[in-house]
Amino acid sequence: MEKNEEKDNGLTLKTLTKSNVWDIQENDVFRLWESAEKDADVQENPRHYQTIIRSAFLIEDIKDDSKAIKAKYEKMGYKVAQVTIGENMKVTWALKKKPIVRVTDLTYENIRHISAAKLVEVLDRNFGGGWDSLSQSIKDIIESGFDISTTTLPKDRLHKKGGMYEKKMADGYEVLEVEKGTWVEAIFAKLKPETEKPRIKYASMNDDEDPGNEDEDVEIEDNYNKPDEDDVEIGEPDDDDINEENYSTMMDLSGDDEDITADSLEDYADE
Repeated sequence: MEKNEEKDNGLTLKTLTKSNVWDIQENDVFRLWESAEKDADVQENPRHYQTIIRSAFLIEDIKDDSKAIKAKYEKMGYKVAQVTIGENMKVTWALKKKPIVRVTDLTYENIRHISAAKLVEVLDRNFGGGWDSLSQSIKDIIESGFDISTTTLPKDRLHKKGGMYEKKMADGYEVLEVEKGTWVEAIFAKLKPETEKPRIKYASMNDDEDPGNEDEDVEIEDNYNKPDEDDVEIGEPDDDDINEENYSTMMDLSGDDEDITADSLEDYADE
């Protein structure tokens, strides 16, 4: 069942952004547009609102609005309706939400409007080499909306009772398993909770300065607890240190070598 975002969130055509437009469906767009037809700002600058809508929807202007043409678009998943553009100029739109099927479809605007299950589905269509096969720009987009963690283990160790896999699943993560020969990379994803960035208000030190500056909000980045790169110590692992958290850091798994086994890991640790 589609949500009525106009009623639930108080959205109007004028409050739509390239982010929250992903929360609504085709019928909502037509309803919002109809309710704003008499708004002077919308009449004077309809292209601005169309641009916002086009960031999340495919819009086709139908010149021939015969039943046959409408049926053709509806068969392709479009919703068809008439809208008024500018001063009483009626046009017929075929509207369809843009699909998110590839990692290249992900943006900073839509990443928080999909579920972890949907993200895993998208990643599954694009994977071959695992998480590290993604470009850094795509990783940044994904991690802006989701907590991501990975581990690479032999197949018979991945689902070990009490291990990382079991703990992540119990904590509500979705998982994608990517086979790498006799090993498996598990990519865990969970939607991040929305949090407000720390903000500080400061007043002007000079009474003669513009008082408007007193209410200016400044975003403060919290780096207090972020460790310096120089503080990270790297030591030689021993057999007792080997677990699911550090398997992937102790071997080069970039290839799909079928001969890689847990025994080779023990040899590495002994050295």
